[in-house]
Amino acid sequence: MLTGFTQPLEVIKTTMAANRNDSFRISLSRIWARGGFLGFYQGLIPWAWIEASSKGAVLLFVASETDRMVRGLGYGNFTAGIASGMVGGMAQAYATVGFCTCMKTAEITKHKVMEAGGKPPSTWATFAETYRQGGIRGINKGVNAVAIRQVTNWGSRFGLSRMAENVIRSCTGMTDADQKLSAPEKVLASTLGGGLSAWNQPIEVVRVEMQSMKADKNRPANPTMLSTVKYIYRENGLRGLYRGVTPRIGLGIWQTVCMVAFGDM
Repeated sequence: MLTGFTQPLEVIKTTMAANRNDSFRISLSRIWARGGFLGFYQGLIPWAWIEASSKGAVLLFVASETDRMVRGLGYGNFTAGIASGMVGGMAQAYATVGFCTCMKTAEITKHKVMEAGGKPPSTWATFAETYRQGGIRGINKGVNAVAIRQVTNWGSRFGLSRMAENVIRSCTGMTDADQKLSAPEKVLASTLGGGLSAWNQPIEVVRVEMQSMKADKNRPANPTMLSTVKYIYRENGLRGLYRGVTPRIGLGIWQTVCMVAFGDM
């Protein structure tokens, strides 16, 4: 549940990824116009709460079991970290993160009614309409992009954190690869792993675009990951695929510290 505190970063990151021509200042103004201070917490209730309170349990259970099995096969800290993060991330995506991110993105990007001066539908009305139009697939739109994001997210976060732990052990003269680090050392390793894991931001931008409710006649009618990548690159170039990377680095650091460092402790 600790990861739910970062909802403002999630909102900024999603807004920037969905509106790639906006500057950081304009993105903040856009969020503020949606509801002032509370605009930075749009999508928190209930979707971010559901996601935050369930994805950690799924990740830590699946990742720890995978880690145990991989180590049992004779592999080391780094390999076990990557494997456990990837399997845990995939389980997260299809169990809970897919539909939660879809609904959060819908909440954050439903500008059409607001720009026309009307009152936007409630979160449950948005959910019901999305389900009516597309059923289970509708509320899980972009779930495969979410799965790729989560697999690369947590594979990187666990793997790079374990690599950083090995470097810290080497620098501090530890000879045992399984020797426990201190709490500050664990946090430092997870901070490095979480920050570096933002390399996959293009996947996140594609995910946001696929789930967005933003009106744009140039968007693919039935977007796939490939058609969405082509659309983003055509409209915004390579830079567009990295929009929102700065708040995502902060988000990645916090989540990795919570899930890896605190999880280990």
